Amino acid sequence: MRHHRVKDGEVVQPCMKGYKMACCDCGLVHRIDFFVVKHGRGYKVQLVPHRDNRATAAVRREKRKAQARL
Repeated sequence: MRHHRVKDGEVVQPCMKGYKMACCDCGLVHRIDFFVVKHGRGYKVQLVPHRDNRATAAVRREKRKAQARL
């Protein structure tokens, strides 16, 4: 499973539904859904995170394999 590696401070434009984000330290993966809602005269962005246990396990397995190769 390959993921796009984002550099610290890099701007990312996620898709609105099903965007997956993984922690580079622990490998925890969340699927995030974004919503744009009207707020007063403007708009706000809201997000709903969901833990993705299967993707987390896959990322952590791959991380262990990579460390074993070193």
